[in-house]
Amino acid sequence: MRYSSDTTYELVRAHETDAGVDLVANEDVNIMAGSRHLVKTGFRVELPAGTVGLVCPRSGLAAKHGVTTANAPGVIDEGYAGEIMVNLINLGKSAHMVTKGDRIAQLVVLPVLTPKLERVESVSTDTSRGTNGHGSTGY
Repeated sequence: MRYSSDTTYELVRAHETDAGVDLVANEDVNIMAGSRHLVKTGFRVELPAGTVGLVCPRSGLAAKHGVTTANAPGVIDEGYAGEIMVNLINLGKSAHMVTKGDRIAQLVVLPVLTPKLERVESVSTDTSRGTNGHGSTGY
């Protein structure tokens, strides 16, 4: 995957076999409890053909500070060429300061299927699950 950056930071994996690459903040932002902010990273990517980029939360940031991504995962389509920004939300009880260079999310690139869309009068509900939805398995 090719990328460019408005910063001195690099896209890196913490470990060679990690699925995601770390995204870092390119600005200082104080995110108040209960609020959100679209944090700039300075990174732009050229995704390989037939893939999608998923901006996923960092588990440590969520566990330690209650800060996660508001639209997890954020979707970066193959043809998007703009800056990657991370929609962080603070679910904690106090403000959280994001400092330029902080790891704030991870980018995971996966193959994607883009099936032809065909509108029909109805779709089959003749399955073992039927039309039961949220909570239908007892949770």
